[in-house]
Amino acid sequence: MADQISTASLDLSKLRTDYQKRSLTEAEVDPDPLRQFTVWMNEAVAADVHEPTAMTLATCTSDRLPSARIVLLKGVEDGRFVFFTNYLSRKGRELDENPKAALVFFWPELERQVRITGDVTLTSAAESDAYFASRPPASRIGAVASAQSEPIASREILEQRVRGLQSRFPDGNISRPAGWGGYCVKPVQIEFWQGRPSRLHDRIEYLLDASGKWAIRRLAP
Repeated sequence: MADQISTASLDLSKLRTDYQKRSLTEAEVDPDPLRQFTVWMNEAVAADVHEPTAMTLATCTSDRLPSARIVLLKGVEDGRFVFFTNYLSRKGRELDENPKAALVFFWPELERQVRITGDVTLTSAAESDAYFASRPPASRIGAVASAQSEPIASREILEQRVRGLQSRFPDGNISRPAGWGGYCVKPVQIEFWQGRPSRLHDRIEYLLDASGKWAIRRLAP
C-alpha cells in the first residue's frame, strides 16, 4: 500500500494582541537616541524582561543574501553597540564582506521594539581580550572548541574537543583565539516602537544627518 501523505494546516490569522500599556511621543524622548536606548534598556532590566540584551543581528553578503540570528548585546560604548562572536562564523564572514548590520530588540513585556541600522567595525584586540577573560571558564573553552558555523560530523566530536581542552586547561585559563572577538555597530538610524491599541503603534525614528546630528521624526504605524 502506498504511503499516505497528510498535509497539516496552520492558521494563525486569528491570533492577535491589543497593545495598551504605554505611549511614546516626540516630546518625551531624549534628543540623543543612545540615551533614550539606555532608558529603555534599564526599564527592560527593571521589568525582568527575559533576556533583555538579546537582539536579532541581520547581516548581508556582498551579493545581497541576508541572514539573521540572535546574539547578546554586551555594551553601549562611545555611541557603539558592542557584541562578540567568532570572526570566522557565517555572520563574521558576511560582516567582512559587507560591514553593515541591523539590530532588533523586542521586549514583549513592555510592548516595545528597537530597530538599529549602522556601520560595523571590529573592537580593539585589547577590548576583545578583556571581554574574553571575563567570561566563565566553560564559555572560554567552548569558544575555542567550536569552529562556529562549520559542518561537524557529530556532537561527540565537539564534546571530545571540549574534554581535551578541559584536561589541558583545568582552570579554564585559556587565551582568546585569534578568530574570536568583538564588533561595534555605529548607528545611523534608530527607531523606537511602542505598541498601541488597534495597531496604531507609536514609532519614533532618529536619523543621523550629514553634520552628525540626530533628526527625529514620527513614522506611520
